[in-house]
Amino acid sequence: MSEITPDLVRHLGVLARIQLSDEEVARLTGQLDVIVDNIAKVSEVATADVLATSHPIPLQNVFRDDVPADVLTVEEVLQNAPEAADDRFRVTAILGEEQ
Repeated sequence: MSEITPDLVRHLGVLARIQLSDEEVARLTGQLDVIVDNIAKVSEVATADVLATSHPIPLQNVFRDDVPADVLTVEEVLQNAPEAADDRFRVTAILGEEQ
């Protein structure tokens, strides 16, 4: 039996502050009803003995180990910066006043 009615769709439209035409209400009533039915079907088979999965196959971390290496000096970092001051990148203030 259909849980989604045109009145419910209109109410949801009001809550979402969306003006819906009669055609949109009719179309959304059918679409939302199909969605609710599909969720009910999934709920029937999603029992406690079925493990939840986010992927159908096991995944493994493919990142390399994080190993410390040589780091750049401040001079090397700032050598191509358009502007630098006090060993930092100099950028335009975005808040309208200096911080």
